[in-house]
Amino acid sequence: MTISDAKERVSIPYLWSLYGYEGNPLKSCKSPFRDESNSSFSVFAGGTAWKDHGTGEGGDSVTFIQMAEGLSNADACRKIISYAGGGSPAFRPPAKVSKPKSHKPKPPTFTQSESQKEQLAELRNVSPEAIEICLERGLLKFGNWKRYPSWFITDKTGQNIQVRRLDGEPWPQINAKAWTLPSSHASWPIGLEESLHYPIVLLVEGGPDLLAAAHFAWCEGRDKETAIVAMLGASQKMKSVALTALAGKRIRIFSHNDRSGIAATKRWAKQLKNVGSVVDAVSFDGLVQTDGAEVCDLNDLCNVHADVFEQHEEIQNLVP
Repeated sequence: MTISDAKERVSIPYLWSLYGYEGNPLKSCKSPFRDESNSSFSVFAGGTAWKDHGTGEGGDSVTFIQMAEGLSNADACRKIISYAGGGSPAFRPPAKVSKPKSHKPKPPTFTQSESQKEQLAELRNVSPEAIEICLERGLLKFGNWKRYPSWFITDKTGQNIQVRRLDGEPWPQINAKAWTLPSSHASWPIGLEESLHYPIVLLVEGGPDLLAAAHFAWCEGRDKETAIVAMLGASQKMKSVALTALAGKRIRIFSHNDRSGIAATKRWAKQLKNVGSVVDAVSFDGLVQTDGAEVCDLNDLCNVHADVFEQHEEIQNLVP
């Protein structure tokens, strides 16, 4: 029997029942792997995929077995073939579980080298100065995660950490490029406390746009007066603590040029205007990168010809 055959026979709801987890594996449910008060776990795609929105982890039936039993991918593959043939797990957690200690990853070890900084600047097509600005403000760190050289977006609070690979490839464990580390508060705005003493804030969506915001602030000679705050997900709503910190500031929003990004811009702008902030947003409609692809976010704007900036007045001064 192949792994594909086993996955067709062994769904996540089947495993959920097999392990004796409480609740029902739905599109919105509580995580079986950790204690939580709100539902931040999803089982979807007909029971073949899962995602923990609180930690950023996710995958298929095999990765579900890995999480449940603390196994390697190879061992989990052997297990799913066994279960597809009628086998039962030796491991059966109690009805109510906390995330087992064996599942709790070690915190990342941060390192830094000139080669890492150069590699990231080249990967995201931003200036070395932008990398230095983010490092100096504590918004960017380098290190290893899951044995891959990586770059981390965070701040001095450490409440929210998102990691990406330095080679730009997706994480095989979750089939996504951005991984929000366990125990992160996904709704915490990165760089919020660092923004307190700046009159101007560039509010962006995601890690690559955070680097791009630093790049354009430096290019325009405005980095000394400009803070950068990143929401790591368009679905997140700004909490009261963020609104209090940003109240009364001059804020420009750069969200992604898609349905969720546009909705996020409207939602964040309304919240910020309600606390007295002066808010506007930049549209990327009609802008094209050097490879002909549409500009969908602020980092894409780093990949356009210089004459594009001359033709579009609204992007010549990105810092308000």
